[in-house]
Amino acid sequence: MRQALLIVDMINHFDFPGGAALLRAALPAAKRIAALRRRFAEAGHAVDYVNDNFLDWKGGFADLVACCGRDGMPGATIVALLAPGPDDRFMLKPRHSGFLDSPLQLLLHQLHVRRVAVCGIAADACILVTAHDAHMRGFEVQVPRDCVAAQSIPRRDRALAVMRDAFGIDTRASRAIRLAQR
Repeated sequence: MRQALLIVDMINHFDFPGGAALLRAALPAAKRIAALRRRFAEAGHAVDYVNDNFLDWKGGFADLVACCGRDGMPGATIVALLAPGPDDRFMLKPRHSGFLDSPLQLLLHQLHVRRVAVCGIAADACILVTAHDAHMRGFEVQVPRDCVAAQSIPRRDRALAVMRDAFGIDTRASRAIRLAQR
């Protein structure tokens, strides 16, 4: 089965109300996402960055990585951990869902992906709706609980409970994700 790792919104300015709290929660998740990213890449599965463009329609993903990764930027440590590799794909999304007005669904179908693991921030916003939209489009969905963050643990846990209980999404830890060699 072809699988894809969707890394959502981890390349981030963190310069918004609640951004500091989200950044504190995102750093441990970023370390686990980096390990999961390596596993996906080593097994030959797709790694796709699905990122907010912060309504900057003049720049691209590389510009966003460069800006957020500069010394002194709040998210620079996360960018260093999760900098995209040469085989990774990326797309910018205009709103919360990675599927809304983006080429994500087309890309996943072209790659014959059947299962997606959705990681990143914020669990109670962009992760929740991206996972929901993947489920509604017929993908098998995993949201590893140790690879997502929100501004608080209760917010993260409520979102994970909705995904698990309402949509049957697998929210076990990342070590539960099994990857077949391609």
